[in-house]
Amino acid sequence: MFCVETVRSFIDYSLARRATLASLFRGQATSTDVCDAHPYLLRAAKFHGEATDEQCPVCRRENLTHVTYTYGDALGQYSGRIKATRELAQMETEIHEFTVYVVEVCQNCGWNHLIESYVLGHGRVPERATAARQRKRAMPQ
Repeated sequence: MFCVETVRSFIDYSLARRATLASLFRGQATSTDVCDAHPYLLRAAKFHGEATDEQCPVCRRENLTHVTYTYGDALGQYSGRIKATRELAQMETEIHEFTVYVVEVCQNCGWNHLIESYVLGHGRVPERATAARQRKRAMPQ
């Protein structure tokens, strides 16, 4: 997580991650069950991910990679795109609201888990939406 001023609705999925790993280590799940990264996610991690210093909790052979996705109506056709962390600071000043999802991925064994999500954006209503509301109010009923 980086320091920005507009972070809200922050959700940390570390308890779910811990439960999944505990299930694996207790034998209630197999590595095939938890190391099921989609080929597109693995490709995204390889070409667009951000390396971390954290070792994979399953295979312990490779460091994890973070892949950051952005979603929101305000993003239009660009919703669902992968963004670098450094790009989010600029996006939050230009876009009124969007949600960020960060997924950790092991490119070796396929472990993947959503680690956090949060909402960014300046929060001001876009001028187009304000103008549309004013036109709607001015229309005779």
